[in-house]
Amino acid sequence: MIPARSFALAFAVAGLGTALLTPLAIWLGRRLGIEAVPGGRRKHEGRIVRIGGLALYPALLAAILATRWVPRSDPGEWYRVTGMLLGVGIVWVGGLLDDRYELPSWCQALFLAIAALAAIRFDVIIELFNSPFTDQQVKVDWYLMLPITLVWLIGFGTTMNLLDGVDGLATGVTAIASAILCAHMLRLGQGTVALLPLALLGCCAGFLLFNLPPARIYLGGGAYLLGFALGAMAIIAGAKVATALLVLWVPIVDVAWQIRARLRRGQSPATGDRGHLHFLLVDAGWPVWRVLALYWGVTLFLGLSGLLLPSRLLKLLVLVAFAVLTAVGLAVLARRTETAGNAAE
Repeated sequence: MIPARSFALAFAVAGLGTALLTPLAIWLGRRLGIEAVPGGRRKHEGRIVRIGGLALYPALLAAILATRWVPRSDPGEWYRVTGMLLGVGIVWVGGLLDDRYELPSWCQALFLAIAALAAIRFDVIIELFNSPFTDQQVKVDWYLMLPITLVWLIGFGTTMNLLDGVDGLATGVTAIASAILCAHMLRLGQGTVALLPLALLGCCAGFLLFNLPPARIYLGGGAYLLGFALGAMAIIAGAKVATALLVLWVPIVDVAWQIRARLRRGQSPATGDRGHLHFLLVDAGWPVWRVLALYWGVTLFLGLSGLLLPSRLLKLLVLVAFAVLTAVGLAVLARRTETAGNAAE
């Protein structure tokens, strides 16, 4: 039985650590001029520091190390946690360099790939998952395991970064997803593993104090960190693929839609624009808090579906239904935006 104080310690160290380090990040960002300015797809007011990731990794690392001495029944668990921390650290460094020098998109993809390979080296791998059709466990060989894990970790990091377009959005979604993963792990008796998303939840809670609208600081490269950490934690917990996909399903469908749309226009998939669902909603006149309520509400609903639905097939049907709803919403909003733009001309 894990003492309750261990859970309180993980959350408190992460939350207080982030809350104390974020003002330092704001000061340093202003001092070095690492700020987002209005223009292009950015429509905020004033200059906003965009080096929020600086505070996240030290707080997350401290929270996880503070619970290092909690007894673990699985001797390989800490080995995998070490790989996760190494990978997240690599993503953290890449994010800070991107914030400072505004690197091309391929550079950040390279950092994500290196981080994923580092984590894989420490057995953070997807080798087993449950089939929604047969309810049986499926084991994949190494030649499938490697690309699946790479796509999973890089995809989660990239998706969270693309979601970070509205004050508090990516941080809030990560917080809800972390809480869902923590609850799922506790329900399965994985108490020590549950400390990981609880620490990530603490980081998000501390950062939201400064990131809720109107934001005083943006995540910047920290969005990659949140997504990568979330994806790695889902793997360490025994490949909670369905639960992790459910909580991030709408952003994942959004990203897939944008990649398709950009390729059809002959653009690079990495091209930045305001075609994402959260941007379309804001441009359609939605207040920021309503956009947050929609995303957070859907994330919570899908996450609870993953916890409460008894059948994996039902979970798959929920995924399909929300994929269709998201695609229809994107198509309608994109058409309205295009029509409004033509009328303005």
